[in-house]
Amino acid sequence: MGPGDLITVKTKDKEYTGRLMPNEETDSLIIKLDSGYNIGIDKKNIVESKIHETLNEPKKGTKLKIKKDPKKPNITILHTGGTIASKVDYQTGGVIATFEPEDLIEKFPELHDIANINSQLVSNKMSEDMMFADYKNMIEAIKKCHDKSDGIIIGHGTDTLGYSAAALSFALEGLGIPILLVGSQRSSDRGSSDAAINLINAAYFIAKSDFSGVAVCMHSSMNDTSCAILPGCKTRKMHTSRRDAFKAVNDTPIALVDYKAKKIEFQKEHTKKSKSKLNILPEFEEKVGLIKSYPNMNPEQFLFFKGYKGLVIEGTGLGHTLVGKEDEYVKAIKQLIDSGTIVTMTSQCIFGRVHPKVYTNIRKYSNIGVLYSEDMIPETAYIKLSWLLGNYPKEKAKELYAQNLRGEISERLGTDFLD
Repeated sequence: MGPGDLITVKTKDKEYTGRLMPNEETDSLIIKLDSGYNIGIDKKNIVESKIHETLNEPKKGTKLKIKKDPKKPNITILHTGGTIASKVDYQTGGVIATFEPEDLIEKFPELHDIANINSQLVSNKMSEDMMFADYKNMIEAIKKCHDKSDGIIIGHGTDTLGYSAAALSFALEGLGIPILLVGSQRSSDRGSSDAAINLINAAYFIAKSDFSGVAVCMHSSMNDTSCAILPGCKTRKMHTSRRDAFKAVNDTPIALVDYKAKKIEFQKEHTKKSKSKLNILPEFEEKVGLIKSYPNMNPEQFLFFKGYKGLVIEGTGLGHTLVGKEDEYVKAIKQLIDSGTIVTMTSQCIFGRVHPKVYTNIRKYSNIGVLYSEDMIPETAYIKLSWLLGNYPKEKAKELYAQNLRGEISERLGTDFLD
């Protein structure tokens, strides 16, 4: 028996069938089940084992040859790093040695059935290390392959994937093809990898749908079946480790896609593919901050951002932050605004929208010029303000901040978004 072989293992209590995975660290046999999860079986408890299928790997030194099919769409996969780039083989637990198209097809053969695949390495970063310069690198890579691609997949670490999705949504104006950011919650040293399902469903959605725009493709449930196509400016990572960690906030998924069932179900209206001219606005202002409001803050904490072009406050409830007995917090933020900083307000509540007029303390802030962010999540508000200040004069940026540019603001909210 070797890694990748399809086997059945019997213990005294149960029978398991799946792919044998590499394991040199313990005395357990690791099997990947059809569900996508791994199970470890102590070798002492194995009564019987049987090989059903041996994995036929290419001989060392040979390279898988792929012929381009003119009838298939062309998809470019850009790698930026993160867990999805940790080279997981969802079937055997092996690793991808490089980011060449041949290696991807060898490990994820379904991709070859879907499209002609081109693959490029942009960077190899964990997403917590992403900077605005990395957004510009992604944008430059997109610009180079845009006209040659029917769609683009960006492999990205999950922790700041939502920030990058928002950044690309704002920077790429008039986009006529789909760009899907794909991540993975599980790496090769964890129970199972969700990379393959996310990647294959993303490719299938690009190939078989008429959608255009920036979106996120991640598991729609804990099962290894369908993925949700989530709006680029309304998506947040809501769990540290669940496979379905990503959810649309104050919005619904664009679509559900299931490659195995060959099914795509749109959940809302969407922008369709077109030959529109791509306009790129790639700049992001570095001097923009994001601060969380909490009890017992010091007013001077707001004044730390004096000299910054913008500041997003993640307030409480409908958009509150501290006021103080003598309005000392209001005075500090007014001092910040008077110094030239644009200050905006979002909510820690995630769901729902802020409002500048409901309570007296809220009015104190709206009256001194704090901009209220409707139902934007804090991450999107931060990225939007940075992008606006990077590409427009201050007064124009303030004007555009209140407008719905890329679906970041919902016209009205129902109760469905709380489910």
